[in-house]
Amino acid sequence: MTKIIGLTGGIGSGKTTIASFFKEEGIPVYIADDEAKKVMQSSEIINQIKTSFGESLFDNNVLNRSKLAEIVFNNKGELEKLNAIVHPAVKKDFQSWLLQNKGMDFVVYEAAILFESGKYKEFDYIVTVTAPEDVRIERVMKRDNSTREQVLSRMKMQWNDEKRISLSNFVINNSNLKIAREEVGQILKILKIKQKQS
Repeated sequence: MTKIIGLTGGIGSGKTTIASFFKEEGIPVYIADDEAKKVMQSSEIINQIKTSFGESLFDNNVLNRSKLAEIVFNNKGELEKLNAIVHPAVKKDFQSWLLQNKGMDFVVYEAAILFESGKYKEFDYIVTVTAPEDVRIERVMKRDNSTREQVLSRMKMQWNDEKRISLSNFVINNSNLKIAREEVGQILKILKIKQKQS
């Protein structure tokens, strides 16, 4: 029976880097945000977004993602509305991805809002990635070309590390890549032992 490892962490914590370390260990990784972007290109989802948020978000039928982000990251109600459209479609996509990876001991599901969405309850283990707040802010400002204020307002929409850690099986501090890489190896060793014992 394939065990699902939920991988999460606040914005800028470096989840995707940690996910790539799991991949290097031969573990299939599902990056929920990337898959959500693909799912959002389907005509069914586009029509739902148009109905809920209006045609003005589209240029020649192409969704203007930054306009949508501006709306949802500043309004919890609007974010919930978007999630209600996208999450079920991603869930369906993940189920078919799981079938393709049947027979694997472990797979990783990486998502930013694993706890906020309640999805963490569906997984066997949770790994939370942390990093100092100032490091995270710097990373996101550089990556998204955003202001400090924009990053902080997105952080406010997410759980804090303490809350995440209290519900996690493992925590990786992603300040030093070499150490973080070793921690991924350690976690997999522990999980493989558990797998043998069960």
